[in-house]
Amino acid sequence: MNYIRHLNAAFHEIYSDDRLHSGHIGLYMALFFYWNLHHFAAEFYANRTEIMKMAKIGSRSTYHRLIKELSEWEYIEYLPTQSPTQKTMVRVSHIRTDGSTKTGLTGTLMIRYCPKNVPPTLYNKHNKQYKLSKRKPKNEFEAIVFFKSKNWSANDAKKFYNHYQGVGWKIGGKVQIEDWTAIAENWMLKASEIKRSDTLKAVPKIEDHLLTNNQKNYGEPL
Repeated sequence: MNYIRHLNAAFHEIYSDDRLHSGHIGLYMALFFYWNLHHFAAEFYANRTEIMKMAKIGSRSTYHRLIKELSEWEYIEYLPTQSPTQKTMVRVSHIRTDGSTKTGLTGTLMIRYCPKNVPPTLYNKHNKQYKLSKRKPKNEFEAIVFFKSKNWSANDAKKFYNHYQGVGWKIGGKVQIEDWTAIAENWMLKASEIKRSDTLKAVPKIEDHLLTNNQKNYGEPL
């Protein structure tokens, strides 16, 4: 059981499933948490009080409705019991990322399939907003965070932000920026070159008076 791969596949399923809302997602994550605590056993005890607290569900009726729907939609298998001596158990579906079937597991454990790669259409609904968000930082603070991640000062970030904010985030005042982080990295490269050039100019030139272009005959007497 790969923790990260399972969660990535689960999030892909959640994104694509319009039946789910925040209550289902919160409950599923709470169940996943307790499944992890039980070392991903084939089934584990679902303590309603603890799971409701973890999932921030305040109503028992809401809890039962949500968990039954998750079971009906095959994200889990809910195994309630009417006997006070028996515990309510849950089986979490194994969501795979490689499309293969996992063998050697309990027969009632459901196997779900998820494509290995997230299809490019996943972001199609928000493609326009995604491109717009890359054209400029949300605010000056975002630019500062990016510059600091590259070991540059907040002052350098402010200079960059104020410059491009003043020109409408366009190159040469005409071409719209597609990725402001790439422009920022070019800004840093040019600034580094300027700093190196200024450092070289600041180094004093030491003249060597013994060096001359004139051809002399040192065999002649002084």
